[in-house]
Formats: sequence, C-alpha cells, structure tokens
Amino acid sequence: MEEVTVTKLVHGGQGLAVLADGRKVFVWNALPGERVRVRVIKKKRSYVEAIAEEVLESSSERVVPREANYLATSPWQMMTIEAENKHKADIVRELFAHERVAVPGFEGVVTAGAEWHYRNKMEYSFWGDESGLHLALHRRGSHGKQIVDGSELALPAVDKGADAVLKGLQKLDLRAGDLKTIIVRCSQGGDIVAALYTKVDSLPKVSRPNEIKGLRVYYSDPKSPASVPTRLLYELGDVTLQDKILGQAFVYDVESFFQVNLPIYEKALTRIREHCQGDPVDMYAGVGSIGLSVAKNRVELVELDSATAKMAWLNAKAKSSLDSKVIEASTEKALEYVVADRPVILDPPRAGLHARVVERCLEARPPQIIYLSCNPATQARDLALLQAGYQIDFFEVYNFFPKTPHIEALAVLRPKS
Repeated sequence: MEEVTVTKLVHGGQGLAVLADGRKVFVWNALPGERVRVRVIKKKRSYVEAIAEEVLESSSERVVPREANYLATSPWQMMTIEAENKHKADIVRELFAHERVAVPGFEGVVTAGAEWHYRNKMEYSFWGDESGLHLALHRRGSHGKQIVDGSELALPAVDKGADAVLKGLQKLDLRAGDLKTIIVRCSQGGDIVAALYTKVDSLPKVSRPNEIKGLRVYYSDPKSPASVPTRLLYELGDVTLQDKILGQAFVYDVESFFQVNLPIYEKALTRIREHCQGDPVDMYAGVGSIGLSVAKNRVELVELDSATAKMAWLNAKAKSSLDSKVIEASTEKALEYVVADRPVILDPPRAGLHARVVERCLEARPPQIIYLSCNPATQARDLALLQAGYQIDFFEVYNFFPKTPHIEALAVLRPKS
C-alpha cells in the first residue's frame, strides 16, 4: 500500500498519480485532488494500475456510490453527475489536443434521460454456494465475483427478467461452473428477452418464464472467456423486440447491436439528421437505425454480423418509402459504396476505422463524413488522418452511459476547399 495524490482523470476512467519510485499509477476509485492509499492490481515496466482502498483527503465531487460492486460496471458512481460531465469534456479536449485536432464549438457534454436505471441491456455472470445459484458480477482487480441482486443502471424490466430466469435455473439444481453468463434485454414498453450461455453442450431443459418473451440457450466454448455462441441448443418463444426511435419502429433481437440508452441516442440521431445533406451510405449500420432515420429517398446499409444484418433488412423492408439495400460485409470490404456524391455515415466499434476506410474516404472524397464514435481516443486518431482532406463542421459529445467513463462523440466533416 502506498499513498499518492491524484492530479486528473484519464481516458478509461482512472485517476493519474505518481508513485514514490517515479512510475505513473492509474487509480480506480480516485478523483482529482484526492490523497488516497492504493492497492496495486497490475504491474507494468513503466506504470502500474491500482485501486484506492482508503481516501485520506476527499474531493468535494465525491458522493457515496449506490452499489457495493460499482467498480465492476460503473466506476464513476462515486462522483456527482456534474463532475462526471465536466471530466468527460476535459478528457475529450485532451485526447483531441494530443492528436492536434481542433473541435469547433465544443462547450460541454450533452445529456438526456435518467442518470440511473437507463440501460436496456445487462450481462450477468453466475455464482454458486451452499445456498444455491446467484447472479454475479466480476470484481475489478481480482479473479473473483460478487453476488448481486441486479443493477442500479438497468431498467427495472431487465432485472425482472434476469431474476425470472435465475429462479428457473435454481429449480434445476445446476452448477454455476456449467454456466457462463446471461444477457437480458428489454424494450421501452417492457418486453423482455434473454440469451443464456452455457459451458456444457447438454443440460436440463430450461423453461421459459412467463415474464420472458423469448429465450435462447447457447453452448459457448469454455476455452473462450467471452460469451460467444458456439452452437444454439434451443430457442423458446420470440427473442425479437421493437422500439420506436424518433417515431419510427425498429426491430432487433437479443444479440443485435442496438443502443443501450435510447433518450440520449435520439438526441445524437436528431443532430445527424439535421446535418446530413443527402441520402447517405451507412457503414457499420447495425440494425439500420441511423441510415433509415436520416435518408429521404435511398440508403445502403453495410453490416458484417449476419443476425444483425437480418434485423436491418426487416427494418429496411418496413420503411417502404425508401429504396434500401443491406450489404452483409465488413466496411473495409465494401469500400465501393464510399463514393464522391453521397454522404457516408461511420459508427465503428471501439477500435475505430480500419486504415483502408480512412484511405478510401480521402480518395473518394464523399461530400460529408458523419462519424459517431463510442471511443473518442480512436476517433481523434482517425480524424487526425482525415484532416489531410477534411475539416470538422460540427462536433458534439454525449453522455450515453452515466456513472461510467464511456463517452460518445459526433463529428460532421466536409472536404477542404
């Protein structure tokens, strides 16, 4: 244990301090200005990661977290929402300044909706003891798990569904070691679907609880730590949901990429619709919620995941006024759709844009690039490269995930004259 003083928060959510030996330390559960006693959880040659076990001098921004396990899923529960938005804005400014990318008109973080009970999706692990099977979440900084009853971030229907499936599993006397995780999703109307991932390819038949509209049960290779389907064992009921975004209905299923916090997503989508000049090509399209909301006459939706592309096709078909096409491919293998006379929408995963996508945009020079990102670090990197041919017309940052360090940012670019 060592005492350090935190100077700022960095991208990723930790506080930055310096150890007595001069190495940087990235500290969970610490705020700028605080003096804390830390426990090291990971060592590297030039830095370490740690958790603040004791706050010796507390910041005025600190509040009491609602959950004992907050460091596992929402490590910024220990600060006010005003402080959270301020620090997110500061982090974005620092990331973009580091890449020498100017962000015009950026004043602060946009919010909407509730700061608690906003998530329409949660993933829980399992824990077993002498009293039976429990929902659990991993403990940050350890290999252990902590039993939970639910989440303060989840919509009530999500935890209602998780509890209903858990009770069904408890009746089967299953070992926690045979189960990986359960993913539970709900619509704004309260319909609930779930996917259960098991480490064994045969287990007693799970019944679908009355609270659940649909349930999929997968065998997932135990050699992989992630809950990735290896084989579908069976499906009960209907695992599709429907929500309205800006008045338009979209269908998605339990595994589709779909936004977790719809009120703030609608704000970002409204901005995209305001700024988009023409019928776009929507790369990394998911279920098509951006392209289908923005286009007036035609749209191409490029999506790699086959199950999500199927949902995009259903949503495109439902909007009969549009000439729509769904291309099941990775964006870097569908670059012929990035053209000189159509705006391109980019909403990539956290890794950001593939180098070939950046190269194609600079070569084809579409009239607009609309870039929505869940990782401002890789977005700043990509925009630094795109500056060779583009400039930013509009920039806005959103708090899609209150109580967490995650940040969403929108940049609208036009070619340099």
